[in-house]
Amino acid sequence: MSEKDSICCPQFNPVPWDSKVLEWDNKKFVKESVRTFFNIPMNFGSVMKKIMKKAEETKAFSSDFLCLSEHTSKWNMDLYLAVNEEIAGLENTTLTGNFFSKVYEGSFGNTKNWFADFKTQAEKIGLKIGKTYTWYATCPKCAKKYGKNYVVIVGRIDK
Repeated sequence: MSEKDSICCPQFNPVPWDSKVLEWDNKKFVKESVRTFFNIPMNFGSVMKKIMKKAEETKAFSSDFLCLSEHTSKWNMDLYLAVNEEIAGLENTTLTGNFFSKVYEGSFGNTKNWFADFKTQAEKIGLKIGKTYTWYATCPKCAKKYGKNYVVIVGRIDK
């Protein structure tokens, strides 16, 4: 397969993630920051390559290929890559609690509408959502190859 035809992301199955409540107990992640300019990632690719390389080298890569993004300001986004074990040299963290996830498909220009819908869907089933994360299930190149650009919004359920 040529570089042009290569696919680096596994094909995403939306079924296990669409309108689901997830229960995580110390789910392991490595955390890294991405610089943003008015919420537009500036060094996303290089940060992803760095943490993916470390995860692959240590064989700590999670089978679900989950990578959550949290916009903390217009100037920063934190990435949380799911791993099976801690990785030396990276910031290791965990997430615990119940989370609601909903899958969307389409252009990133729809993100504002997706977040509004996510809030509405959660409220319809009686959930109060706290911190939210976004999972871009494939890179843009693989989304184009697969013909689907899936984005999953994951929100921590507050009591």
